[in-house]
Amino acid sequence: MKTIDTIIFDLGGVLIDWNPEYVFLKAFNGNNEKMRWFLDNICTMHWNENQDAGYPIKQATKDLVNQYPEYKNYIEMYYGQWEQMLGGEFSGTVNILKALIEEKKYKIIALTNWSNETFPIAQKRFDFLQWFEGIVVSGDEKTRKPYKDIFNITLNRFNIKAENSIFIDDNIRNIEASNNLGFNGIHFKSPEKLIQQLTPYNIHL
Repeated sequence: MKTIDTIIFDLGGVLIDWNPEYVFLKAFNGNNEKMRWFLDNICTMHWNENQDAGYPIKQATKDLVNQYPEYKNYIEMYYGQWEQMLGGEFSGTVNILKALIEEKKYKIIALTNWSNETFPIAQKRFDFLQWFEGIVVSGDEKTRKPYKDIFNITLNRFNIKAENSIFIDDNIRNIEASNNLGFNGIHFKSPEKLIQQLTPYNIHL
């Protein structure tokens, strides 16, 4: 059995509920089809990930408005009402995080794709973000998951080894990338499932 000394958590989708639909379903008067089209074609996740990797929000918004001027109001809403996309914490996963910290056996780190311009909003809202030994924020590093650079930054900064680390993320693309680098990736589906997924590593919660 591998010796696990570090557990690395993703934040959005694992510990924090973040979803643009909280803003845009209302913006499109409950029309799910129009909302989905807009998020799939205009303010896409790929576009958002550029800001996660450090591209300035003001410039990103300007770029998209220039490209799609007819959607100006909606595009400006994306970051203008960004805080309303934060739905709250996933209490079940926060309880797991707390239990792992209380065991005092593991280095507990967070590795998140997040704009460094909006991350301070989350830090003010969620007290549990103070519990981590450290948080690697993609926007600060000017790179993001699934690129290997951000994983290597995490390893080097906290003096950890991939083979002794569990990496928890809700995005299978990021899990596959971490596995390729030697991490023990866990694809997060729910807090209940996570408890089961940790047991092969002799972690019983």
